[in-house]
Amino acid sequence: MKRDKIRTLIFPLVICTAVLSALSCAPKTRVAVNQLDTPERHTFTGLKLLDQEKYTDADREFKMAIQLNNNYSRAYTGMALVDTFTNKFGTALDNLTLGSKYAKSDEDKLFVNIGRIQYYTISKSDPKWLELAKKQFDEAVAIDAKHTSAYYFMGLAYKEALEFNLAGLMFGRVIQLKTDHIADADAQLKFLQKVQQAMPSTETGKKIALVERMTRADTAALFMEELKIKDIYIKKAPIALDKPLKETPKVSGEITEPAKVSTDAKTDAKETEKISAAIPLPPAPVKVMAKDIADNPFKTYIEGILEAGVRGLENDPNGDFNPDEVISRGEYAIMLEDVLIKLTQEKDLSTKYIKSKTLFPDVPSDMPCFNAIMLLTSRGIMEAKNTKTGEFAPLKPLSGVEALLIIHKFKEKLKIN
Repeated sequence: MKRDKIRTLIFPLVICTAVLSALSCAPKTRVAVNQLDTPERHTFTGLKLLDQEKYTDADREFKMAIQLNNNYSRAYTGMALVDTFTNKFGTALDNLTLGSKYAKSDEDKLFVNIGRIQYYTISKSDPKWLELAKKQFDEAVAIDAKHTSAYYFMGLAYKEALEFNLAGLMFGRVIQLKTDHIADADAQLKFLQKVQQAMPSTETGKKIALVERMTRADTAALFMEELKIKDIYIKKAPIALDKPLKETPKVSGEITEPAKVSTDAKTDAKETEKISAAIPLPPAPVKVMAKDIADNPFKTYIEGILEAGVRGLENDPNGDFNPDEVISRGEYAIMLEDVLIKLTQEKDLSTKYIKSKTLFPDVPSDMPCFNAIMLLTSRGIMEAKNTKTGEFAPLKPLSGVEALLIIHKFKEKLKIN
């Protein structure tokens, strides 16, 4: 009896506590203070701030919109975009769900579709993220076949998935529609043209094409995959003997007796030892380790490049490779100079231009990368960064697609397949 009474008293308290807790978590409603204090106005401002990458300010505006209207779909979708761009993917999906729940008009539904395409593209939270993005795209064009944003953001999704041809079709459609995202789509098409010119032959090469600033790890992967650096640096020595095993019979009118085949196993073994001793063996590769690459996704490539011994891609004195360090155009030239010398076996190339006059206003002759830059530009492998000023920009970083284009030229000039 006492237990029943206690349960009867406690149960309402538990219910009340749960309700109060839920209410405290829900957005607090407020009354508009003036004519500009509307959900529409705050969401419009939030989207402008989102474009400017002012995520904290944008989030504040979206939340102010929801305080005025708890069911305002576009504000929830706006918050989801902020969460997506700041890698808060869990809350992003929750807000997209609310945006979809309260979407009544076609405009609201389209906005959620585009938000989801961006969410899947950036988060890649599902192995089938591209299919999920494509589903949202199909829903969007079913509502409005000329909705430019659907084509543009699906183009970005295909680009991220390394489906460059499909991405090009999407960006081309944006240009045809002549409404929104025209300049951005045009820039994307020009980028894809560069990728096509660079012709990356491997999956790794395609991924590196999307890199904005090349790191040492990216460069190691690029050299290992696209240049096949091990084939260049660690070659098997050709088989060569000082003397032939058997003397070739002299050409004459006389008939020579055929050579007798030895049936003595010991004699054959001694003959084999002589042959083996005459063949120069390739030097055993030296295993070089780096202390800071254990968790790096390009660890295998880095180990390969360290084993090969490319100048400019060695460990530092502390035994660290520094995989995330961004490389400059000048450093890239030094690395390729080393590869060029190994390929041509012309060691004097490393000092060929030391006493030459510089061709670039920002590359003095006492710069460590001077000879490398002069060597590569003289062969048409690299060129000035700014064609108007003639500046090479040796200290500036280079993008993945730029690095790939240089590799493509390198392979063309040296006839590397």
